[in-house]
Amino acid sequence: MSLPAPAVLISEVGPRDGLQSVKATMPTADKLRWIDALHAAGLREIEVASFVPAKLLPQMADAAEVVRHAAALPGLTAMALVPNRKGAQAALAAGAHKLTMPVSASRAHSLANVRKTPEEMVEEVRAIDALRRELAPGAGLEAGISTAFGCTLQGAVDEDDVIRLAVLCAEAGADEVGLSDTVGYANPAQVRRLFRRLRSELGGKAGAAHMHNTRGLGLANCLAAWEEGVTTFDASLGGLGGCPYAPGASGNVVTEDLVFMFEAMGVPTGVDLQRLLAARRPLMAGLPGEPVYGMTPEAGLPKGFVQRGIQS
Repeated sequence: MSLPAPAVLISEVGPRDGLQSVKATMPTADKLRWIDALHAAGLREIEVASFVPAKLLPQMADAAEVVRHAAALPGLTAMALVPNRKGAQAALAAGAHKLTMPVSASRAHSLANVRKTPEEMVEEVRAIDALRRELAPGAGLEAGISTAFGCTLQGAVDEDDVIRLAVLCAEAGADEVGLSDTVGYANPAQVRRLFRRLRSELGGKAGAAHMHNTRGLGLANCLAAWEEGVTTFDASLGGLGGCPYAPGASGNVVTEDLVFMFEAMGVPTGVDLQRLLAARRPLMAGLPGEPVYGMTPEAGLPKGFVQRGIQS
């Protein structure tokens, strides 16, 4: 297999965002098999765990073990979500290559999700930046602006507040700042407008698009972001995931559908579609009975479709 160099980075978030949103706990051995299958498919950035108290999210009790395993896979950036300095310290100790922080533009969601105001989370970004420079200078740090397009708790979120918060996070030390449609409120016009503003303000620090398909606009919103120059996209195998602290936040963009869209457009992802589809098997084995989604897996690849660099 010799795939073309990727033009976009697909950041798989299922092992964290997906698993934290289901009631069942996937056994650690199944998690590791699933992550291995994702890596074998060519995914090179995977958010594998969240460092939060196990009593709040028992699905993440094995976070350190999972990060240690993922960090040893060749060419993989093992990413972990950390809501605070304590979580960051544990993630770095386990060997996480990159930390991601949820900084919500909605005050109501921020208090429900991390029990801090958006301004307090900016100070957490600052503290974690100082910590990673001390403990692991090579580790990355990104902030994801949650509820950037609207919130089921607060309602409308002012776009000026979103951009202001993104700038504050960058100034506090985040290497990149992305925008998250946590509850599936975004539409393509809004996505274009906000990412255009984000790139204008932050330049190279403007980060990923994290879209949900709650109202069927996930892929359309990813395409709109790509047209504005975004090259990193979060997605979840089988569409698994959502935010347990935001009512109605369901349906991450399906990795399989997103990869197919870009590959069909001639935009290389570096991901082998057939191996990606096969990675659904360890996911379903580890979460028997849990619904998984995706139009591409259901319909199959089009007749005559050949992915560039893949020999049939």
